[in-house]
Amino acid sequence: MPTDDLVELRHARLAFGDRVLWDDLDLTVRAGEFIAILGPNGTGKTSLLKVLLGQVPLSAGDVRIAGEPVTTGSRKIGYVPQHRSMDRGLSLRASDLVALGYDGHRWGFAGWSPAARRAKREAVRQALAQVNGTGLAHASVGVMSGGELQRIRVAQALVTDPVLLLCDEPLLNLDPANAGLVSALIDRRRRDAGTAVLFVTHEVDPVLPYVDRVIYLVDGRFRVGTVAEVMTSATLSELYGADIEVLEVGGRYIVVGEHSQYQHDHCEGPGHTHE
Repeated sequence: MPTDDLVELRHARLAFGDRVLWDDLDLTVRAGEFIAILGPNGTGKTSLLKVLLGQVPLSAGDVRIAGEPVTTGSRKIGYVPQHRSMDRGLSLRASDLVALGYDGHRWGFAGWSPAARRAKREAVRQALAQVNGTGLAHASVGVMSGGELQRIRVAQALVTDPVLLLCDEPLLNLDPANAGLVSALIDRRRRDAGTAVLFVTHEVDPVLPYVDRVIYLVDGRFRVGTVAEVMTSATLSELYGADIEVLEVGGRYIVVGEHSQYQHDHCEGPGHTHE
């Protein structure tokens, strides 16, 4: 696996008024590394992705991607959002949705030359192929299943050939089979291209076979390490400031406690937007 440092956070702090989401966060993400970001709602998981996307500035500290300051609209970064269904009457084709990831942030006519159009079509074709979506290119996104649509969103994130892939609850509301498929496709991309992956999720189990390290955020505190280092009763009890029990049953992690991640996973309806 490549060892190039793609993401560097140094003494990073993010606060909104008196509310500190995290402070003095040091993190280096290497090329090809798969990192899961865990923790209860409101602890700054999605906000960490927004910092890397250039949408939210750090309150203190420094962040760099591929050795450069963060900017919005970087083609080095792909973004996979939470799964949400689309209006069934929407006539947008899968290839059109993927193409929006290629030049949807641009204005003007610079990309309308024959050479530019050919490059765009080829990028869309390759992105769809990476998610086994070639056969869906001309299908309407409004009539796709949840798994098909999320595969197309992954293709949209890959269309600029990014070095960093940010995934914000991409498995939300997917059934286990499709959650497994989407996870495997993202893992294949990082292995084939050395793309680093930061993957926000409420459950580590679907991505457990692929995860190199975990960032667990709780009420301004955090731990970074391997799954075996972080997903322990002692570590999570310290983070939550309460008695937390972590059980490993049949290769799955069950976190039990009054204020635990397990409680957050089971108390919210399917329409809830997670942080």
